[in-house]
Amino acid sequence: MKQNYSDMPDGYTETIRYGIDRVRRFRGRLTAGNLTREEAILRLKTELETADAVVIGAGAGLSTAAGFIYTGERFEKWFSDFSKTYGFRDMYSGGFYPYPSKEIFWAYWARYIYVNRYMDPPKPVYEKLLSLVQEKDYFVITTNVDHCFQKAGFDKDRLFYTQGDYGLFQSADPSNRKTWNNENWVMRAMEAQGFEKDASGVWRIPRNGVSMRIPTALVPKCPDDGTAATTNLRVDDSFVEDGTWRKASAAYADFLRRHKDLRALYLEIGVGSNTPVVVKYPFWAMTAENRRATYACVNLGEALCPLQIANRSICINGDADAVLDELGAGG
Repeated sequence: MKQNYSDMPDGYTETIRYGIDRVRRFRGRLTAGNLTREEAILRLKTELETADAVVIGAGAGLSTAAGFIYTGERFEKWFSDFSKTYGFRDMYSGGFYPYPSKEIFWAYWARYIYVNRYMDPPKPVYEKLLSLVQEKDYFVITTNVDHCFQKAGFDKDRLFYTQGDYGLFQSADPSNRKTWNNENWVMRAMEAQGFEKDASGVWRIPRNGVSMRIPTALVPKCPDDGTAATTNLRVDDSFVEDGTWRKASAAYADFLRRHKDLRALYLEIGVGSNTPVVVKYPFWAMTAENRRATYACVNLGEALCPLQIANRSICINGDADAVLDELGAGG
């Protein structure tokens, strides 16, 4: 029997609207606060220890701190052949390149998904964060799509991946509102390009190189109706919010409702200013309306808060990995 999700709360849309509405009422500039680095770390330690609930909002900066970098050495290792052939210099640009065939397009995306979803990040940043909150009543909302939270051991029932998951495909037909796991396909596509597994089961690049295409028979299709597949990423309004996504959205709304008047810590990590509506604006608004709440922002270069909540905010300008070490994570 197909479940009807229309009567479930939509934490994603509700909090975005709420945040935008409340932030419009703020007046004045943003501030980095007046705490020293040492004072900010000590205060955040205290809030982590004493909060009734911790709401974590994570952006790309957290995965960058963990070593999931889309340029430089990591890009050259896995995509130097694509870079030389097509001229782009980072993984993200390669995801939007107009390749001459589907076989080449999906060869690129198989690698892209493998290194950013099925490989572990080089640094245990997510594990460090978990060590700070695993005994707390916590919930995570993230715009990241690399699944690092769940791989690190966070409770999957306390996670809301708002923008999708590299590990899922969906039909390119917007009327088909299902997603499916792509791990088996990714592994077959890596093998078809000529990658070889080492003793630990990790794909490696052989000395004689690899192919930049997969067989036509491996081009992914929807298992239900054979329509073309695409990634389950929020790039336009065709993004599929499946049953798992809707349940997570409802769980987020419920968590916020149950803790809206308690001593809550809204801990934002690695969220930039490009897409502030999902995490940043709602966190500011919820802090402003709950006098017992504290907002914390950990960000390299963009650790700011509105003046209206500055006295209940902690802004730490720094790399998330270093900040977590200063907080005693993993110790």
